[in-house]
Amino acid sequence: MAGTVQSLRRVTSPATGISTSRSVNRKFKPPHLIILSGNRSFGASISKSLVPRELRSVTGTIVIRNSINSDQGNGGPNQPGEKLGPSKFLVSAEPLLNFVSSNFLPLALIGGVALGLANPSLGCLAHTYHVSKVSAFGIFIISGLTLRSDEIGAAAEAWPVGLFGLASILLLTPFFSRVILQLHLQPQEFVTGLALFCCMPTTLSSGVALTQLAGGNSALALAMTVISNLLGILFVPFSISKLVAGGVGTSVPAGQLFKSLIVTLLIPLIIGKVFRESFKGVADFVDTNRKLLSNLNSLLLSLVPWIQVSRSRPLLLAVKPEVFLVAVLMGALLHLILLGFNALSIQILSYVSGGSKSVFAKKENATALLLVASQKTLPVLVAVVDQLGGVFGESGLLVLPCVAAHLNQIIMDSFFVSFWNKKEQSVSNAKVA
Repeated sequence: MAGTVQSLRRVTSPATGISTSRSVNRKFKPPHLIILSGNRSFGASISKSLVPRELRSVTGTIVIRNSINSDQGNGGPNQPGEKLGPSKFLVSAEPLLNFVSSNFLPLALIGGVALGLANPSLGCLAHTYHVSKVSAFGIFIISGLTLRSDEIGAAAEAWPVGLFGLASILLLTPFFSRVILQLHLQPQEFVTGLALFCCMPTTLSSGVALTQLAGGNSALALAMTVISNLLGILFVPFSISKLVAGGVGTSVPAGQLFKSLIVTLLIPLIIGKVFRESFKGVADFVDTNRKLLSNLNSLLLSLVPWIQVSRSRPLLLAVKPEVFLVAVLMGALLHLILLGFNALSIQILSYVSGGSKSVFAKKENATALLLVASQKTLPVLVAVVDQLGGVFGESGLLVLPCVAAHLNQIIMDSFFVSFWNKKEQSVSNAKVA
């Protein structure tokens, strides 16, 4: 070793009487780290006999740090490099997974459209096996499985709000299709598709989900959703025949369409509901895995635009990008118009039916009515377009602007709900202060 221990002086503390040893040689500079514990050494090999008795009697352990080359810290030569294990990978990917989980439906729809544009052969193959009809059947079976009877019964108190909501969805908002048909845009299917979209009932899931997030009357929202989709089987064929078909110079076989919608929509909905009520285990499983079933519903829904876009890919690529952008903006404008119409209707009905004490003025009911009555469903539209068999033009061109409109209404309403919640939170904090 470089340097030697020449002498040690025993020092006894006057306060405790504990004897310690203090080195009096200030020239001792160890070249590297030595850790001694009993007969073991780390960092250097040294014989216990070379250590003076006075030094061994202190604690039996000596730690001498080398100020020149220390192995402490993360980059020491004796420490292995940090590896990215599965747990740390999951932690780093958690924000992405949360984003996908929160936006699964729009991402699934966008993914279906992108896949149809990138590889149309798979979508065309799926069309030959009638996958779109199977997916629609599965969507409404899931809707029947998740339908709770007690939630529908809880909406009885707000029946006037629900009644106007049904009228708005099925009778009033379809008249906006007349306004849309006055627009001139090529291809004409974009305009016709949005006009058909106006005649649809409300969304099957997003309206209820957004109502819950906004603190609205979710039971009322669910009741309007279910009843409007059931009555939509009666109203949609005639709305299309009277409001849209006349504008495009054709007729729609309402009876045949009515029969097709019963087979495609009503029967699977009833089957799902019967299974839920007949077997308790099914109801428990569905209630426990509602998020999983919702994602499955979104995947089934994404199959439809995938197939339609795959079949119409050559026509879609022939459309100018600026024309498609105009169609997307038209869908966003349509949703804003429906929101404005229903918001104005709520204000008028609240004023004429008791002011602040009116059932329409109650925040929970107004929120449910505004969100549910202003949205239109994509699955029923796709079922209708599929049954029409090209009466209004190419199916893919009819569906594509409606997919964009469906995404628009979900994204826009999500922003509105977030804004409402932040505003309510700020008001609550001001009251507390």
